[in-house]
Amino acid sequence: MTRLRIFEADTPERPLSTQEDPEAVASGLAAIGVRFERWDTRHEIRAGDAPERVLEAYQPEIDRLMAEGGYQSADVVSIHPEHPDKATMRSKFLEEHRHAEDEVRFFVDGAGLFTLHVDGKVYEVLCERGDLISVPAGTRHWFDMGPNPSFVAVRIFTSPDGWAADFTGSDIAQHFPRLEN
Repeated sequence: MTRLRIFEADTPERPLSTQEDPEAVASGLAAIGVRFERWDTRHEIRAGDAPERVLEAYQPEIDRLMAEGGYQSADVVSIHPEHPDKATMRSKFLEEHRHAEDEVRFFVDGAGLFTLHVDGKVYEVLCERGDLISVPAGTRHWFDMGPNPSFVAVRIFTSPDGWAADFTGSDIAQHFPRLEN
């Protein structure tokens, strides 16, 4: 189930609040400028499906979002528990970083944990099938796909070059909960 937990940045062992209602999650994230929506997942897509199939299945929604946000490209990331590079891929995203553009993800299947560090608080967002999250450019965050990842996500970019991170050097991500499947 989709979930938002909010922590003080110096108190990772005890959340200040927990929300599981999608409207409450969206409202809590909107307060820090993060877009969160629930999209219909009418297509049966699983890790390993061709990226073209995923993009085609959700093209109207992707086109609408791209037009609204001025985004230029979309791709698909699909990771399954048997992926040979899963540990390397997981570690790539576990350190706090930020981007020069919005980080937009639509979870077509599976789950991932976005954790945002904003104004002395940490917002942990468990995204699952049907969740769209758009983290504004410059927002410090990290992402955990878990030790046995299983998800398919559409990624939408302003730059056709795609994902580029500016790592902050902070160790804050090491102190907060991880996604454990």
